[in-house]
Amino acid sequence: MLLSSKGHTTRIALDGDAALEVAVAFQPHLGLLDLSLPGMSGYELAERLRALPGLARIRLVAVTGHGSEAHRAKTRAAGFDEHLLKPVDLEVMDGVLASVRQALENASR
Repeated sequence: MLLSSKGHTTRIALDGDAALEVAVAFQPHLGLLDLSLPGMSGYELAERLRALPGLARIRLVAVTGHGSEAHRAKTRAAGFDEHLLKPVDLEVMDGVLASVRQALENASR
């Protein structure tokens, strides 16, 4: 709801398989992924998203309650760009959104 209220087009998936289907159809620039999903972990989902045609450059953000250094290392290894703890600070999310916008602008030049 927050992203939609800021003018972003969003899609929601409640498990890993649904997220893969949505990503193929929607081709998002940003994925906010929980690490504890039904069916597959967020780590596996991140790796599988990166392997999809057209999604190698998707910005992936782990949004999770798992904040240990071991979890952060695992998110980096799985291909996440950011690791945010719940509840996510709105200013931090605005920074993530700004960096995605900047990357898109740079890519279009």
